[in-house]
Amino acid sequence: MSLTSQRNPILQDIRKAIRAGRATEQGWLVAEGPNLLAEARRSPCVIERVLITPAAFERCRELVTGLSADIVQVSERALNSVSGMQATQGIITVLRPPRWTWADLTARNPALVLLDGIQDPGNAGTIARSAEAFGATGLVFLEGSVRVSNGKLLRASAGSLFRIPFLEGVSRSDLLRELKNSRTKLYALASDAGMAFTEASFSGPFALATGAEGAGISEDVARRAEMISIPTSRVESLNAAVACSLALFEAWRQRR
Repeated sequence: MSLTSQRNPILQDIRKAIRAGRATEQGWLVAEGPNLLAEARRSPCVIERVLITPAAFERCRELVTGLSADIVQVSERALNSVSGMQATQGIITVLRPPRWTWADLTARNPALVLLDGIQDPGNAGTIARSAEAFGATGLVFLEGSVRVSNGKLLRASAGSLFRIPFLEGVSRSDLLRELKNSRTKLYALASDAGMAFTEASFSGPFALATGAEGAGISEDVARRAEMISIPTSRVESLNAAVACSLALFEAWRQRR
């Protein structure tokens, strides 16, 4: 199959998804570049379609060989009209992630990461990478956080969101009920907390909440959480993703 028209319905659907930072009409994620296609191949996601320019097909022939997905060759002009990147790499992957449930996130000694209103896709993506690197069992995007379908978030996560279980759009009341039912300890990062993160106990079931820079942790979560901080010298606080990554490393160290 080959596409050259920028008005093709397939391209229009993908263009709308990329520009809005949302999933396609079918609920599929759109990932740009060969690196994310490679990451998707080693994940439980189902690759539905790959749009690729002739030049990229020649460069990345091995990457698309053997896929059961619909491989669509697209002219460079048509693909550029769809891409959300300034310098397109000639490949757009449309994929379907698993339908994760709370059971998937909490099946074994839960180590959850909660994004409490984090809207910056770069920070959220870095947190997702650290969560996978340090053994978190799942990510929970609370209401008001960036959407998983955001292209910048997918690129910043470098494929981690294709593999680590996640839930998004979760209400704070539902979260707190689930944590109570599963007897999961709730910690929240704050720059002015009295307890250092190294004093927290991460060996049992826990959830670690990180709030947006400026706004911080939401009131509902803060009321139920034990607040912990990252001690610093000369600076008041750390970037949200950096602070979360440090706490996750400490949790990984304790749980090894």
